This record gives sequence, structure tokens and C-alpha cells, in this order.
Amino acid sequence: MGRVTPHEVESLAVLDRLLHGPDDALRHARLQNLDLAAREPELLDHKDFHGVVVLGGNLTTELEHHMRKHGAVVFTCDPSTPVSSFRSELYDYTELYAGLNDRGYAQTPDASAYRWSRDARSEHDAYATLQRAVHDDCISDALHEWVAGRRVAGVMGGHALRRGTPGFAEATGLGAHLADAGLTVATGGGPGAMEAANLGALLGDSPDLQRALTDLATAPDFHDVDAWAKAAWAVRERVQPASDHRSLGVPTWFYGHEPPNLFGSAIAKYFSNAPREDVLLAICNAGIVVLPGAAGTVQEIFQVATRLYYATEPGPPLVLVGRDQWTVRVPVWAALEALGAKSPLGASICLVDTVDEAATVLLDGATR
Repeated sequence: MGRVTPHEVESLAVLDRLLHGPDDALRHARLQNLDLAAREPELLDHKDFHGVVVLGGNLTTELEHHMRKHGAVVFTCDPSTPVSSFRSELYDYTELYAGLNDRGYAQTPDASAYRWSRDARSEHDAYATLQRAVHDDCISDALHEWVAGRRVAGVMGGHALRRGTPGFAEATGLGAHLADAGLTVATGGGPGAMEAANLGALLGDSPDLQRALTDLATAPDFHDVDAWAKAAWAVRERVQPASDHRSLGVPTWFYGHEPPNLFGSAIAKYFSNAPREDVLLAICNAGIVVLPGAAGTVQEIFQVATRLYYATEPGPPLVLVGRDQWTVRVPVWAALEALGAKSPLGASICLVDTVDEAATVLLDGATR
């Protein structure tokens, strides 16, 4: 017999359809992060859970025993983890920053998750390590569903860029330009250039964006996280973007000292940096713009360059902004040119002076 393909069930609406279908409709289902207690009577009446796997969620002891008895495999969440390991959706700012205005950033789920991940008691605990790995795999699954069928442009850059500076405004304009042209803008989800690009993408070229830039400048950097995050929260609460797929942040608790920005339409936050970097760069099918940055940004440049170097044909453009930045201060351009001389990489890389030029390169490629 061939292997049965499991099917994901990530909402109670889908579960309801299966419960009212044929007796074997639930077979091989993956019930992910659902409030099964809300459907307890119907599930207790059901007697065929062959191949069913329950991934987290909420269920009573009676229901868990019943489902196991009739064939289900049940994985419950560790109550000590500050976020669900089996989540089926990406985060949004209200979830990560819950309690910010009442109790401060230190008491938010985002800060709690970072502390838990760095606690020596969990950092080297095999079960905690498994929980983090499962969480990150679920985030990757949700992220691929979120970007499916979309043209995604990456904007990479340093976390140190301060609000209220010309560079911050330029990065914001880049995000707005790309999103207004129909692309989803993805960043590393942190502060600085990443926040600027996410902000611009979320609000677009609008009076709301100009007012946001003014308001955010009152808390210029994240060294005072409470003030920095509360200023952003106020902007998010005031403005409700029309589209929910313009802006994407992909941060990590590995860099927990850098809080995630609040301007992603969705936030794919990882515990581990390695899969986060790989997935972030892989989903940018419309190209990547690299703004000035330091070691983390350089790492991203060469991760993309490696993909493009070994490709069988030229890939999406990799556009570096700032000739002096990338030829003098951090001279990576010469290495890229040398690698690209005899590989598909050479047809994909581009060095420009301004964010407007960078946007033009990506948008020209997106219309071909």
C-alpha cells in the first residue's frame, strides 16, 4: 500500500467539515494548535482517529484519553514555554507585544520568550531544544503559506539606523515604493533599516507615513525599548492598512537584544537564526536590496551570493546600495564581481547609489 498523505487542519471550521463528513474523514489529519475542547462533545462521539496527530492546542484530559484510545497520537505543549510550539499562524505585533503599555516591554511575550531561550536550564535541555525546533518548523510552514503566490522583495540593512535620520526616511521610501508597486516587502524584522522598510511598505506613500516618521522620531532608537516600542504601537493603533500582505518581518530571538519592529503585516519570528536566515532569503523571489549595514548584513549578502553562484541560470537581482559603503568602508563588491565573472551570479548583482535606482532594478525585473 502507498503512503497516505496527511492533511493539515488549522481551523475549527475545517475540523467541523470533517466531523460532519464520512466516518473516516478525519483519518490522517494533523490537528494543529486547535481549541479542541470547544468541540469536545462531537469529538467524544467520534470513534475513528486512525492516523490522527494532535499538535498542541487545548483539550481536556477526558478528550485526550478518548482520542488516544481510538488511534490518535497527541503531543501537548510544554506549559513552561512562553509561546506555543505548535502554532499554525505567524505572529502579529499585538501578540508579541501584549501588555507593553500596561507592564512594559520586559513583561511582554516577546521578552519572555527571549529569556526562556537563553535560560541555562532550557538552553541545553533536550526537550526544550525540541520545542524550539518544532516551533521554528511550524513558523516556516506558516510563512510559506503566507507568501504563496506573492512576489516578495527583500530589504536588508543594519539595525543601528536611527529614526528621524535621512537614511531612515530613504529606507521607508524604498519600502513604500516597492509595496505600492504590488510587491510584498520582507525584512529581517528588527529595528533600524528593517523597521524603516517595513513601515514604508505597510503604510505606502501617504500622509499617514509622513506623520508616522515625525512621531517615531521622538524615540529614535531601541536603547530605550519601552519608549521605542510604545511610539510604534501608537502609530499601529492609529493607522489600519488596507492590505494585510504588504509588509513582512522575519526576526529571531537569537538576536534578542534587538526587539522586533511592529510594522510587519505579519511577523515570522524564529528561535534559531540559521533557518530564519535561509528561509528569509529564499522567499525573496523578486530580488533583494541591501542597504548599508555591518556583519549581519554582510552575512546575508554572501548567503544570497552563494545561492546565485551555484544556480544554473541568473536569479533575482541582488542590489547593493551605496558605492562608498560597499567598495570602501565594507569592500565586498570586489569579491562579488570576482565570483560573478564566471558564474550566473554576475548577471544578478548590481551596485547603485540610491534607493530609487534600487527600486527601479527590482521593479523592472518584476515586470518582465
